[in-house]
Amino acid sequence: MKKNLSYFMKETKEEIVTAPAPESFKDENGNVLEMEIKVLSHERIRKIQDNYRKRSVYLDKKGNSFISGGEVVMKSDYDSNKALRHIMAEALVYPDLKSKEMMDFNKCYNITEMPFKVFQTASDYDHVFRTVMTTLGIISDDSESEENPVKEAKN
Repeated sequence: MKKNLSYFMKETKEEIVTAPAPESFKDENGNVLEMEIKVLSHERIRKIQDNYRKRSVYLDKKGNSFISGGEVVMKSDYDSNKALRHIMAEALVYPDLKSKEMMDFNKCYNITEMPFKVFQTASDYDHVFRTVMTTLGIISDDSESEENPVKEAKN
């Protein structure tokens, strides 16, 4: 078999998949709404996560920096919850949590708070969180059943 690098040279296209919204979100006919989720690239997810990672010099109670092995000791802080909410808001196409209309209605000006504003009950939030994170491959789907709520991709 001849080695051909072109198999690894794929154009990236944004895939959008649909999945049912929580049961409490229904249309005028009583049907559960369909969410649209953009499958974010690994690179985009990493960039969002990096925005919530902070490094600073580790200081003692007197404000002096710690030095170990001749180097200043650094501490890292990572707000994983905020990063995951940002990823969630970024991936949701419908409902668009970043839209000015939605943000104004909810009196919210930080997209990391929008998932809490729109999906106010714990069960609704958990449903959307699990659906989005499973779609993005951040968490695995524990249910190995044939009933996968995520549907076809749109291009």
